[in-house]
Amino acid sequence: MKVGCRLSLVATVVRNSLGSEVCANMGILCLFCSTGSSDPYCIVKIDNEAIIRTATVWKTLSPFWGEEYEVHLPPTFHSVSFYVMDEDALSRDDVIGKVCVTRDVLTAHPKGYSGWLNLTEIDPDEEVQGEIHLQIEILGSDAARKLRCSVFEARDLARKDRNGASDPFVRVRYNSKTQESSVVKKSCYPRWNETFEFDLDESATEKVCIEVWDWDLVSRNDFLGKVVFNIQGSQTVQQEEGWFRLRPDKSKPRVDEGNLGSLQLQVRLREETVLPGSYYQPLVQLLCQEVKAGPKDGKLCLITLIDETTTAECRQEVAINLIKLFLGQGLAKEFLDLLFKLELDKTDEPNTLFRSNSLASKSMESFLKVTGMQYLHNVLGPTVNRVFDEKKYIELDPSKVEIKEVGCSGLHRIQTESEVIQQSTQHLQSYLTDLLITIAKSVRTCPATIRATFRQLFKRVEEHFPENKHKNVKFIAVTSFLCLRFFSPAIMSPKLFHLREKHADARTSRTLLLLAKAIQTVGNMDAAASRAKEGWMAPLQPTIQQSISQMKEFITKLINIEEKEEVDQPKAQTLVVKEGPLFIHRGKGKGPLLSSSFKKLHFSLTSEALSFAKTPSSKKSSFITLSNIRAAEKVEEKSFGSSHVMQIIYADEAGQLEMAYLQCKCVNELNQWLSALRKVCVNNAEMLGSYHPGVFKGDKWSCCHQKEKTGLGCDKTRHGVTLQEWNDPLDPDLESQLIFRHLFGVRELMREKYLEMLTEKNENVLLRQSGDPENVDGPTRLFQVLQDLEDAHHTAVFSSGTLADGDRNCLLELQT
Repeated sequence: MKVGCRLSLVATVVRNSLGSEVCANMGILCLFCSTGSSDPYCIVKIDNEAIIRTATVWKTLSPFWGEEYEVHLPPTFHSVSFYVMDEDALSRDDVIGKVCVTRDVLTAHPKGYSGWLNLTEIDPDEEVQGEIHLQIEILGSDAARKLRCSVFEARDLARKDRNGASDPFVRVRYNSKTQESSVVKKSCYPRWNETFEFDLDESATEKVCIEVWDWDLVSRNDFLGKVVFNIQGSQTVQQEEGWFRLRPDKSKPRVDEGNLGSLQLQVRLREETVLPGSYYQPLVQLLCQEVKAGPKDGKLCLITLIDETTTAECRQEVAINLIKLFLGQGLAKEFLDLLFKLELDKTDEPNTLFRSNSLASKSMESFLKVTGMQYLHNVLGPTVNRVFDEKKYIELDPSKVEIKEVGCSGLHRIQTESEVIQQSTQHLQSYLTDLLITIAKSVRTCPATIRATFRQLFKRVEEHFPENKHKNVKFIAVTSFLCLRFFSPAIMSPKLFHLREKHADARTSRTLLLLAKAIQTVGNMDAAASRAKEGWMAPLQPTIQQSISQMKEFITKLINIEEKEEVDQPKAQTLVVKEGPLFIHRGKGKGPLLSSSFKKLHFSLTSEALSFAKTPSSKKSSFITLSNIRAAEKVEEKSFGSSHVMQIIYADEAGQLEMAYLQCKCVNELNQWLSALRKVCVNNAEMLGSYHPGVFKGDKWSCCHQKEKTGLGCDKTRHGVTLQEWNDPLDPDLESQLIFRHLFGVRELMREKYLEMLTEKNENVLLRQSGDPENVDGPTRLFQVLQDLEDAHHTAVFSSGTLADGDRNCLLELQT
């Protein structure tokens, strides 16, 4: 039986505090400019591979990053490193310091690791990476025994030279004797195939040390890592062969620890064993039956029990997993409708409806993000981009108005406060008007499943709070999610919703905040209440009042969707997973591979193919069918002079492997495209296990110098490394496992709540728990299903021994 395992790694970078002591080292480390500040950003690396780059926070020694990431990783990772960098427009960015959290530390803190960690100075002898293929043998008779060390090859060595490569050689040391291999020039994937022999000294206490170095003609050689073997007691060990991870040399004492500042981290590592899908069917079927049946008089609703026992701490995660599970089962609308009804039954005051972080609110919020991110980008993108591009000064609060000079040379005058507010009102009215026009035109582009869910919400609220007694409550119920929980957060933090690549500066951020406030006021549909709370918003009231009427008209059209349209729309549209401009170089031809040979095209990745054309509207386009893709991997920096190039390896019509090289503009875009491609190709049966990270130039590969173009690659593929996004393909087995793990963790609390509910209803507990299927309710069946699943987990783990690495995965969630 195949058993999969998933590890969830949650890392939260809250802030970085760079102390004043750093400035004293400015002459040595060159960390800061003459203004005494820095432009810090953070690079997150998994085993020395850059996965994430945060935004730059300008001119500060105490940056705050409000970013959130999740990364799926293989379980073989060893550490997570956070490098704090200082961005420099004129030269290479400086490294301020780093924090490294090993997997052992994370394992020792199952509930998460949290605290301030001091930044440490970068030590070149510790910045090692890669693996080396070795064989250690004991040869000969007892009288004359030999130690033979065979060095075959290495992969993914650290790049130490300016050309983006290294010139590695191996140094083998044993019993005070040293032997060295030849130097392989300009390669991080060298192949030596050399053998070294030593006389075996049974009394020697020295270990065998295999070191890898980067040869330099002028300066000292650079250390690339080492592997140490203890051969004492080797009488029974005749041979050992395999790939060994290169280790750093930590013989040097720490310097400057605590003087470079500190980083507050919150990291959690969670391991999940994912069983085959058949094991989860009883749980999935039970949940689906409860949703389909809905609340019935005289019976306890299982969803009610889950709602009552889900704490605020884990409610968001539970909501996301339930939404994804029911989306996969085609019951998301029914599940949300059930939550709406349960929430309405508990609500007597319309002003508090869906305002708390209940399971209903969190589930609907997650539903919008999972199904509506493309819609959000289409609606908000033009206005948000306009705000960023224009960078206008906008302020309505008199206490915050900055008076400035206006006019041309020689005619300067001081602008009055009223003039600033009047001008700001005009700008903000323009943004708000444009946004409302875009929203009004977006009815047909809104996903049918969202429209149908809003229709059900509108209907439920209208039944509970009739319009003749509670004006606008049914409209406010819709806008409480659409405006307050979807549009407004995206406007205030466009980078978190991938609307922009960088954070807004102070001026733009203030404009976005005021625009978000305006949208919230429109969503509340009570301009008078807003005016009473924040009187300085009064100049915007006429526009807001008009916008409220537009919003009501939009909602009326939005929920006017027929059943046939709801069913047909998903079939008619091909899901776009990711799209945008990239630079492409096809791997055909004999000419030189230069960065200038890349051509800019618009790429669109769907669930069927990767297509590319000159413009998004071009009728003529080329495409690569997803089923033909064999790998999507990064390319060495030295190949094109850029570290943001990836390659797509695919089979052509004749079955021959071809490469397409795509250049991205930053590390985040690179990893986003790699993630999207790997996820849509996850079920491809012929994915490669190895690849060449270089390019084939002339008669050999630039990475390993191998001359056979179609031979096995010199590095292993990384299909399991992906960034998690809201629009990820559904993973029913994982979602079922996460729901099971949560329910099993709160089963005793659920049992207590269940008995309490039965007592309130004066029902017979023994009858409920009897074997008669007619009398066994959802909660009772759930407890049995959970116990069966837990037994299956124990059986699977004990019968399989250790889980195969290929069936295991990790999730890195980074919030800064």
